[in-house]
Amino acid sequence: MISHLALFKLKPEVDEERIEWMTRETRIRLLKIPVVLGLRCGKSLEAGAPWPYFVAVEVETREKLALYREDPNHLGFVQDVLEPNTTARLDLNYEMEPGKDVLYS
Repeated sequence: MISHLALFKLKPEVDEERIEWMTRETRIRLLKIPVVLGLRCGKSLEAGAPWPYFVAVEVETREKLALYREDPNHLGFVQDVLEPNTTARLDLNYEMEPGKDVLYS
């Protein structure tokens, strides 16, 4: 199981209403992607946090992570939601069950 975590810096003009919209759009768009097993997103509780918005996606394998990244829903999400509202991105990928064949568990 792979957990893909993306952290974002927001443009100064992004307000609470815009963050709520981003969160709704994240869920609407990314949950349409067949390889996505789990999704979390949200804003930091700390004012002035260096990475105030995050998206975490769970997929089964590295191959499915590549499919997620190439999916038209993901590409549209990046173009329509992330690019207009963020200034920087940090991607982190973690294997949640090393050595375990999740297909048979």
